[in-house]
Amino acid sequence: MTKGPDAFRTISEAADELGVPQHVLRFWETRFSFIRPMKRAGGRRFYRPHDIQILAAIKTLLHGNGYAIKGVQQLHKADGLKGLIAAAGQSPTVVARIPAPMVSMTLTAASPRSPDGLSNALAGLLAAKRRLDAVLLG
Repeated sequence: MTKGPDAFRTISEAADELGVPQHVLRFWETRFSFIRPMKRAGGRRFYRPHDIQILAAIKTLLHGNGYAIKGVQQLHKADGLKGLIAAAGQSPTVVARIPAPMVSMTLTAASPRSPDGLSNALAGLLAAKRRLDAVLLG
C-alpha cells in the first residue's frame, strides 16, 4: 500500500524515501533545531510532508553540494527555511490545510458565483496560504 503525498511518514518510511539510514535522520535532529517531527506516545516520530522537503534539502546541501553541517546551520540562520530549500535547488511547497470556518467566512463576503465573490474567495485563500507558509517555513 502506498501513502498519499499528504500522509505522515514514520522514520523508516522517511529514511527509505530520502535514501539515508534512520540514524542519520536522528543525528540531523540533534544538529538542526528546525527539524521537529511530530512525536507520539513512546517517542515514535512522524514526518509531515514539509519535514520531508526540509530533510531532502539538507541531504542535497550536505551530500550533493558539499556543505558542512555548520554551513547549513548558518544558511538557515541567515535565510530561514525558504532560503535553505532554495539553496538546495528546490521550490518551497508546503502542504497546508485551511480550516473550514476560514473558507466559509471568505466565501460569505460576496456571492461565490459572482466574479467578485470568486475574486474575494481567492484573495482570502491566498492570504491564508501566505500566513501558513510564513509560520511553517519560518
